Amino acid sequence: MTAQLFTPEGMFQPVPYHHVAVGTGTRHVHVAGQIARDGAGNPVATGDLAGQIRQALRNTARGLGGAGASFTDVVRLRFFVTGWSAENRDAIMTAFLAGIDSVTDELGIPRPLPPLSVIGVDYLFEPDVLVEIEAYAVIT
Repeated sequence: MTAQLFTPEGMFQPVPYHHVAVGTGTRHVHVAGQIARDGAGNPVATGDLAGQIRQALRNTARGLGGAGASFTDVVRLRFFVTGWSAENRDAIMTAFLAGIDSVTDELGIPRPLPPLSVIGVDYLFEPDVLVEIEAYAVIT
């Protein structure tokens, strides 16, 4: 494994991710923002944040795999999510985590997750896109 994930004592807890990742390899893999589209570019899970996260993570896994990496090599994830507000943050977070949880075993995503950021945005690629995911990995 080329990514060492950990949370030093005294850092904010509980969170479902590690605060720190150290990449011990030499090749850096950057997977561009992945959205909920199938291989032909058709929308998947329109209007369903959890479903879009599942598809976007599957697409991310394909990108990582194409470079010889997997989620165990990921040192950082970045999620851009539309519609995030103080009024609906609990519902959004529930759907967000449900989407991740539903493919964790399938895709070999480590738990706790690698360091990540969730960034609320007004608009993404197209109006039906609710989430975009970027991944950064280090491999040997």
